[in-house]
Amino acid sequence: MNKIAPITLSFWITKICATTLGETGGDLLSMTLNIGYAVSTLILLVFFATTLILQMKADRFRPLLYWSVILSTSTAGTTMSDFMDRTLGLGYARGSVILILGLVAALSVWRYVDGSISVSKIDSRRSEGFYWVVVLLSNTLGTALGDFLIDGSGLRFIGGAALVGSSIAVVALLYETTDLSRVLLFWIAFVLTRPFGAMFGDLLTKGSEIGGLGFGTILSSAILGVILVATVVLTCRRGDDVDAGYA
Repeated sequence: MNKIAPITLSFWITKICATTLGETGGDLLSMTLNIGYAVSTLILLVFFATTLILQMKADRFRPLLYWSVILSTSTAGTTMSDFMDRTLGLGYARGSVILILGLVAALSVWRYVDGSISVSKIDSRRSEGFYWVVVLLSNTLGTALGDFLIDGSGLRFIGGAALVGSSIAVVALLYETTDLSRVLLFWIAFVLTRPFGAMFGDLLTKGSEIGGLGFGTILSSAILGVILVATVVLTCRRGDDVDAGYA
């Protein structure tokens, strides 16, 4: 049985909320609590592994569990990206290139082994395992791309968000008006929503001197956590995840 959330408008709203919380939560652990990127990455990878094992053992789609894994990949992806870019000194551009190559490689291997990278075909533990590897890599890549657009390109928060938001809008337009592969467009949108969430998270937490709102990681994470839980619960009650389709 496919245990992946169907693709609806609520899916994308919840995805952006979860990835934004992943950004603020990862920064809360690594910077606000001053644990460091390496230790934070190890802690969050354990969190990811725990939620993933529970997800893999589940007998059906369980929304709260599924979104917990998405959240854990976002928080782990944040610290993994920061560890690569800052602790290892790779920088945003090189870190992004490495992660892009890793993501393409993971998708290619998945396509070769299973014959499809469509989320509608995730009906075995092997394909589900590939799916979560790709999700982790895409969320890590999204953090690196978001940081690059904010700090490395000079676009800052507003410019970077406008660029990524416009790109997402183009993908949505292509989905509605062309016959391009729905699977390809899905994964492009999936990757793009991560830097959008990362930049929104930085906008909430960073100080006004660099264009942020200055809410800090603790308050921002608390607010986003409440919104995420409310969104998932509301979606379940409305039944949005029952009647929708897949890419």
